[in-house]
Amino acid sequence: MTERLAKRRIEKALSVQPAVVLLGPRQVGKTTLALEIAAGRDAIHLDMERHQDRQILQEPDLYLDEQAGRLVVIDEVQLLPDLFSSLRGQIDQRRRDGYRIGQFLLLGSASNTLLRQSAESLAGRVSYHELGGLNVQEVGQGALNALWLRGGFPGAFLAEGGENSLQWRDDFIRTYLERDIPTFGARVPAATLRRFWTMLAHNQGGLLNAARLAAGLGVSGQSVGRYLDLMVDLMLVRRLEPWHANAGKRLVKSPKIYVRDSGLAHSLLNILTPEALLAHPVVGGSWEGFVIENLLSVAPIGTDACFYRSSGGAEVDLVLTLPDGAVWAIEIKRTGTPKVARGFHTASADVGATARFLVYAGDREVPMLNDIRALPLLALMDRLSQ
Repeated sequence: MTERLAKRRIEKALSVQPAVVLLGPRQVGKTTLALEIAAGRDAIHLDMERHQDRQILQEPDLYLDEQAGRLVVIDEVQLLPDLFSSLRGQIDQRRRDGYRIGQFLLLGSASNTLLRQSAESLAGRVSYHELGGLNVQEVGQGALNALWLRGGFPGAFLAEGGENSLQWRDDFIRTYLERDIPTFGARVPAATLRRFWTMLAHNQGGLLNAARLAAGLGVSGQSVGRYLDLMVDLMLVRRLEPWHANAGKRLVKSPKIYVRDSGLAHSLLNILTPEALLAHPVVGGSWEGFVIENLLSVAPIGTDACFYRSSGGAEVDLVLTLPDGAVWAIEIKRTGTPKVARGFHTASADVGATARFLVYAGDREVPMLNDIRALPLLALMDRLSQ
């Protein structure tokens, strides 16, 4: 077992809020983490994918009234949307009875769907947190390349041997397309969605070109938007928006698209070995997406992430606006030589960066001109998480 750093964050949230929502794609470890947290408490676990557990909550108040004072863990809660109005009443009643914190831990695999369902009913009563795949802080610097190749899903990363890891990822993709996605009401042929997912992997880190994707799939641009919304909602794809403040310049307005888990991207592209990855045209985009996911996994709650690109070529791969107002401009390069392009200096000035960093493949921190610091990924993660 690999201890998840999110555990302390979730336990802290439960110590101040009556309900916590834990979001993350299927198989990322939400249930395992929730059961670890529940093991130290008086708790009950219900899974909305099990018919028996769904039946228990057909009359939720009758059951939940008897669980007052216990931590109730509800898995795949988005499958029972009518439950949220009852949870609001339960939380308010428990507050009156003296049970003000740590009452509900709600797990969900569809971020936007769950946020819409819970936002109105549980406003002011819930804390939201996301659990992604394993990150470099959790597995250690020595396992960074394996994590990049295999991805952060525990089943893929911890598998014995590369073939078993690849088999796990292939099974995951097939199961998601054929069984899981239809449960969310999406009526998209599995073969079409797999082709779409694979096209996104080929364009890892590229600007969204809906017309080209639509032409490749033989569907409308509207359908492409619907497919993308679905994959973003399921937390399988990241849509990184462009920096939008008025800089008096012509800026790129299309988002950048990443398959969030590098291991899934490599599986979709049939990249089986480290050598094949380093020789593949997608290597730069894959590394960029891997770095972004790792950094965002440790960023403080409330951090805003985007990228900057002007029509003149000035670019910042990742712009982080932290809750305290600090703006970090981050360049990402898979190189052992710490060097940034000229456009990075212009772009970081345009976004008002208060700190400038280069994440590179070296193993030590190197100061550069214009107050830029070149760091290994883990070193910047440590700095960001502190």
